[in-house]
Amino acid sequence: MSFSGENVSSGMGLAENSKSTYLELQMKRAFRYVIFKIDEKKKEVVVEKTGDPSESYDDFTASLPEADCRYAVYDFDFVTSENCQKSKIFFIAWSPSVSRIRSKMLYATSKARLRRELEGIHYEIQATDPTEMDLEVIRERAR
Repeated sequence: MSFSGENVSSGMGLAENSKSTYLELQMKRAFRYVIFKIDEKKKEVVVEKTGDPSESYDDFTASLPEADCRYAVYDFDFVTSENCQKSKIFFIAWSPSVSRIRSKMLYATSKARLRRELEGIHYEIQATDPTEMDLEVIRERAR
């Protein structure tokens, strides 16, 4: 799958295994989270890491780089006030304030295309520092 004819403004395409990995999280709950990165040489968004269903939110946040951008999808389980078990899928655009400007621009211009290809996401969070995607923020959005 090649996107060499497209320019950066249209965003990077999603690698085939990236979409199938997301679908495994969404449909089979095979993963707690998936972290994606842009492969500039291939001009596509690829899977960098997946988290086992038993991993915690702290495990997920520890997997994000401190000084570089990433996209992530997190499957958040919670119990409602009616005592019902629920799950919501969050899309997180991680763009730390200390990351390179070129990286921020590349991730910003590719986000819309990626979001269109990842169907079934309930909430989106744009975070520039860890407090913007704290577990309490996730809980509040899920309610």
